[in-house]
Amino acid sequence: MKAVIQRVSSARVTVEGETVGEIGVGTVVLLAVEQGDSERDADWLAKKIAELRMFSDENDKMNLSLQDVGGSILAISQFTLAGNCTKGRRPSFVAAAPPDEGKRLYEYFVARTVETGIPVATGVFQADMKVSLTNDGPVTFILESPGKP
Repeated sequence: MKAVIQRVSSARVTVEGETVGEIGVGTVVLLAVEQGDSERDADWLAKKIAELRMFSDENDKMNLSLQDVGGSILAISQFTLAGNCTKGRRPSFVAAAPPDEGKRLYEYFVARTVETGIPVATGVFQADMKVSLTNDGPVTFILESPGKP
């Protein structure tokens, strides 16, 4: 699994002009499920994101986690993170999991994240979504579950 996580002061996602998910302070998680990914990958990412110290403490050091600041997550499925752009001009998405498996593991990731006590808002799987956010910092990280090349 691959995830791009951005520390935000606020974020929302709309589908066909209607807001379907919205958060205040927290992180936006853009998540791609790839072929061969499993619940183990989702477990690792959920724990890592919940505990990652990416929020500033009173000394302006990144020492606080989402759990520490009472933040939320806006989780967005984004299969294009599995795209390979090394050859030609058109990305290849052969590494992306099939839609049924992608949706299953995306929903599993969301459920595991909720179990950490962090509120989670979501987009709509396979929908044309518009994501608006205010990146705080900016702070952005790319995470890949262990075992990926």
